[in-house]
Amino acid sequence: MDNQNLIDMANRIGDFFESMPDHEEALAGVADHIRRFWEPRMRRALLATLDEPDANGVAMSGFVKEALIKHREQLTPAAPSTI
Repeated sequence: MDNQNLIDMANRIGDFFESMPDHEEALAGVADHIRRFWEPRMRRALLATLDEPDANGVAMSGFVKEALIKHREQLTPAAPSTI
């Protein structure tokens, strides 16, 4: 999975929601969009980038980073069952 592409997509989502007048609602909007429309492996990969130092390439916007950190628990997919 291309983490730089995921960060770029998340930044574009953040650009849309960041224009909302209510900051908390905007943060929740980013998280809700990613939770509803991104598959679990995409969310896992994006959340993993929060724990890595910034690498060369596309940097995650501060707004998106804030949204992911604030809503990390709800964005983290459930562990796959091993039945």
